[in-house]
Amino acid sequence: MIRVNDKFELKWEKGMTVTRLLDRLKFSYPLVIVSIDGVLVPKDEYATRQVPDGAKVRVLHMTAGG
Repeated sequence: MIRVNDKFELKWEKGMTVTRLLDRLKFSYPLVIVSIDGVLVPKDEYATRQVPDGAKVRVLHMTAGG
């Protein structure tokens, strides 16, 4: 099981990447920051970085203000 933002629980699947996790949760906002177990994941690794079973994931939406 993967816990996301201390709010969602998602069943783990073998080979699940950050991109797949975001798709499954329907997080489509273009500017997000993702960390897995407290470690920041570079955006260029989302398609290849696998999310381990039992991981705690944080997804933050970035917004600009003025």
